[in-house]
Amino acid sequence: MMLWRVSPGEVSLMELHSPATAAKVPYVRSRALQASVESIIGHVQDHCSSHRPAVYKENVCALRLLHVRSVSLSSELQTELRQCRDLTHRNICSFIGACLESPQPFLLTEYCPKGSLQDILKSESIKLDWSFKYSLLLDIVKGMDYLHCSPLRSHGHLTSRNCVVDSRFVLKVTDFGISPLRRVNSTIPPDSPGYHQALLYRAPELLRQTMPANGTQKGDVYSFSIIVQEVVYRHGPFYIPNTSLKPIDIVERVRAGGRSPLRPHIDSVECPEEMEALIKNCWRERPADRPEFSSLRVTIKKLSPTGGSEHIMDDLLSRLEQYACNLEEVVSERTAQLLEEKRRAESLLTQMLPRSVAVQLIVGKTVQAETYDCVTIYFSDIEGFTAMSATLTPMQVVNVLNDLYTYFDNIIDNHDVYKVETIGDAYMVVSGLPIRNGDAHAKEIAGMSLAIVQGMAQYQSPHVLGQQMKVRIGLHSGPCVAGVVGLKMPRYCLFGDTVNTASRMESHGLPLKIHISGSTKALLDTFGTFRCELRGDILMKGKGLVRTFWLLGEDQ
Repeated sequence: MMLWRVSPGEVSLMELHSPATAAKVPYVRSRALQASVESIIGHVQDHCSSHRPAVYKENVCALRLLHVRSVSLSSELQTELRQCRDLTHRNICSFIGACLESPQPFLLTEYCPKGSLQDILKSESIKLDWSFKYSLLLDIVKGMDYLHCSPLRSHGHLTSRNCVVDSRFVLKVTDFGISPLRRVNSTIPPDSPGYHQALLYRAPELLRQTMPANGTQKGDVYSFSIIVQEVVYRHGPFYIPNTSLKPIDIVERVRAGGRSPLRPHIDSVECPEEMEALIKNCWRERPADRPEFSSLRVTIKKLSPTGGSEHIMDDLLSRLEQYACNLEEVVSERTAQLLEEKRRAESLLTQMLPRSVAVQLIVGKTVQAETYDCVTIYFSDIEGFTAMSATLTPMQVVNVLNDLYTYFDNIIDNHDVYKVETIGDAYMVVSGLPIRNGDAHAKEIAGMSLAIVQGMAQYQSPHVLGQQMKVRIGLHSGPCVAGVVGLKMPRYCLFGDTVNTASRMESHGLPLKIHISGSTKALLDTFGTFRCELRGDILMKGKGLVRTFWLLGEDQ
């Protein structure tokens, strides 16, 4: 029975996709093969690869057109067709059948959507570590070992193009056997550049004599060595750096042989020493000196970093199992890191904004502006700072302000106040918002101001030695509106006449003096511990004459 026979009416072509994408796209049945095949004959004849996705009995297959109009079905051909169909191995691309009828004979084989090994080696998006490389090479060796023990005995045309990879990254050897069809189906003319490119894989003894239809076993070992070098360097077959030799030149020099026959580049920098020795053994000049695939199988399994894993998927599953064992620990560690980063981010936000406001922003709420009936606002700047800055470098100015305001920050931490901002040498603090504290806001700001004036007598900047820095302070109490302004770098801002008046109190003050308004003094008088002195009436822009006071101290 001719189980290999395929009827053209049972085959439908798929829409043409690249090997990398064909597996991801649902197949689309075309017209009957006899009508549609003519549309791709020209395409196939213009390319080295003549495999095309097709559907046969609801299975996706690889269709290969034979460039002949008719085939003589000899007993030798029938035998090889039967032998090919009987081959069953994980690393042998299954031969499904053939149609040898006119007008267009074709072969059907197992479809491998990842394309050929050559396609994978050329793809920069696919990273190959040594575990992956050893797995692919081991698949070739196992497939060739099985083929050499089969009735076909050898391949004869082994290249990286007829090593194909399925969806599970299992490599399979294809395009073997059926020698009567090969003799009449040469897809590459001898005068074509691709002709000598294919000969780069051929053993020197087979270049010097008539090539047997199925080659020889030792010739297959030589071809395997060229593939291994191609896998190691990923620069195509017979890679020799910094050479101007063309494929035809390389073929002629390999055919010539001699005491130092030409071979591809190999070194121990990019290639492990054990693998380098294996490659050199496989491309020895004398066929008898080359190893068998059975021994190569044992050697590569020992060299593999996976400890002799039978296939790359076994290695991947092993890694997944190991990862799963440690997954809980990894998740716990990552969660702790995430919580720590979240804590740091929230801490930074609460330093930029009031905590109550920052909490609302963290949970995604919109912060509404609020009106406060009475707060006390503090403004200060450094007397003579503009003239001082003229004698300093920009970096020194930054260092002076940083040291001074860090000193201030340590003082205000002891009081119920909120630092609004610093602009240049101006320092703005408020009490009574965003958390209301009754009438205590005047007391908190007054106590803080006295501590700053007292601290300035002891403070000495390391950047302006010999100069005492003198702070000028102004306080005012009154109503205020506060809210967050902006989405990028949001700022908590205060608005109202109270802000302007507090600024005027500072600008009309004197060095190392605390200048306060009447409203602030009235609040401080309710505590009975603060000593104030009348300054008198001053002319304030927009307000006319305003009676103001000096805050002198606090009795315990």
